[in-house]
Amino acid sequence: MEILIISGLSGAGKSRAAAVLEDLDFYCVDNMPVSMMAKFAELVTATRGRYERVALVTDVRAITNPDELFAALDEISTVGVTFRILFVEADVETIVKRYKETRRRHPLDPEGAGLEDAVKREIALLAPLRARADEIIDTTNLTLGNLQRRVSGIFVGETAGREIGVNVKSFGFKHGVPIEADLVFDVRFLPNPYYIPLLREKTGLDAEVYDYVTGFDDTKQFVEKLCDMMDFLLPRYIEEGKRYLSVCIGCTGGHHRSVAVARALQEHLHTAGYPADCVHRDVDK
Repeated sequence: MEILIISGLSGAGKSRAAAVLEDLDFYCVDNMPVSMMAKFAELVTATRGRYERVALVTDVRAITNPDELFAALDEISTVGVTFRILFVEADVETIVKRYKETRRRHPLDPEGAGLEDAVKREIALLAPLRARADEIIDTTNLTLGNLQRRVSGIFVGETAGREIGVNVKSFGFKHGVPIEADLVFDVRFLPNPYYIPLLREKTGLDAEVYDYVTGFDDTKQFVEKLCDMMDFLLPRYIEEGKRYLSVCIGCTGGHHRSVAVARALQEHLHTAGYPADCVHRDVDK
């Protein structure tokens, strides 16, 4: 198996890179002490494939001397585990700016007396590690979406571009708007099957209700515009690094109209190539 070592400058984006890898099903451990790496590699190997992709984040907090890390990596190799090193960096000005914005202390400047000098000392300290890195990512001008694509492209391979999971949820306004909603659409303007005696006890999961709701011109136009909006938004959310999106469709009770429209939206998203789940929160209430 192979272990990915993520290291680099404090404030450059190691944790962000690790978060991207976690979304890609890597098992990530932050701030792993160098002295424990070989033992950890043995434990992972003993799981017999349970952890296929592992990433360890280590930085200047754990590395007092790069030679100690190199010795630990050589020891890892003796148990049949290979490794790659990802070094994450940014220019001094950018790191200083990030620390000032977050008001955190740099690990080499705990008293806050000389941030710029601390960054420069860290660059010098980690230079031998940078020289041995298999991959170097400079995050100075990268957005989160850019970083996500760089990491994905290097360690997983270029994906097809559908890098977002969509959860479509129908609900009834009388039961409250879902707290996890990113986008909320109100379809109470559509004709209500509740007032049709033969449809009242059915739901949007039944063909008769679905056909009734989606048969109106207003519904067809709304669904078309909603799908066009999603086609426009989703690539831009991916660009900004969003991994999940919750789209909630609401009607009065969450039984008829919202269920039908949510089903229609999910079908469109599947056709467009996006992984989309559909949950009908209030259909049984």
